[in-house]
Amino acid sequence: MTKQDLIAYAAALPKAELHLHIEGSLEPEMLFKLAQRNKVDIPFKSLEEIRAAYEFSNLQDFLDIYYQGMSVLLTEEDFFDLTMAYLNRARADNVRHVEIFFDPQGHTERGVSFDTAISGILTALSMAKAQFGMTAKLIMCFLRHLPEEDAFETLKQAENWLDRIDGVGLDSSEVGHPPSKFEGVFKMARERGLKLVAHAGEEGPPDYVYEALDLLTIDRLDHGNRSLEDDALVARLAKEEMTLTVCPLSNLKLCVVDDMREHPLKRMLDLNLRATVNSDDPSYFGGYMNDNFKAVIEALPLTREDVKTLARNSFLGSFLSEGEKRAQLAAIDLV
Repeated sequence: MTKQDLIAYAAALPKAELHLHIEGSLEPEMLFKLAQRNKVDIPFKSLEEIRAAYEFSNLQDFLDIYYQGMSVLLTEEDFFDLTMAYLNRARADNVRHVEIFFDPQGHTERGVSFDTAISGILTALSMAKAQFGMTAKLIMCFLRHLPEEDAFETLKQAENWLDRIDGVGLDSSEVGHPPSKFEGVFKMARERGLKLVAHAGEEGPPDYVYEALDLLTIDRLDHGNRSLEDDALVARLAKEEMTLTVCPLSNLKLCVVDDMREHPLKRMLDLNLRATVNSDDPSYFGGYMNDNFKAVIEALPLTREDVKTLARNSFLGSFLSEGEKRAQLAAIDLV
């Protein structure tokens, strides 16, 4: 198959997205529109200025504009519009199932209630299922640059919604905030029946991945690129069939890799790691699901079987039931 054939094949495959921050799908047009609707003063006079601000060179620069962008999200309607826009975009990329992250602390610290944010998101997820059959799971993330006490408070605020929240995660500035900092709140979340995921090994060292596995007892590893620096860790991840939610365009934009041709995705597959492709914060990092597949297919020597494996892994690593997984894997085989 030519590269173009492979890109078309990837686009046609049913896929699940397992690493998507809903606040990171805030496109410049929507940011501008919501700022006007809510009369929020933003330091940008035009769409062009916003797009220019979406250029950055590291995780912290990105987080600064990311939290600034959040300031326009104030009402349940805002969160609904944001989520619905992403779901329609994902549907266009043949994404059949999404497991969405949201950052309640990024809203509650601005005076927006937990209930306002989650209500808008859940309404959109419900509508997408009714209108076009897309299934979804919702994962509530703790901001790791804040104290664990704040995470405990967020878990308390979520109490009335736990039947509609599927898991908890850990995101934001990684270096200097190891997973061990959140061992207590993850234990409490596990006791409440929630799935556990955590960002580790993006900018942080392999030790952070060990902590996420051994202290947080995660069900899925977000990013995990730097795991490849430790052969014993790679062997363990492969043996345990731990899913890695890899985000190629994010890695390039945040300088985790300097060139997409150096991206470790192909090596991960060759090492029998259960790697997946995801868009992370697509409006900031330059692309949604199919854009990420296109980028790695153009840059890496991926085969048709590799591309199919990535799609299969996305469902195998999801929190769907075994029956739902089998149905999606069968749909992949038909393409």
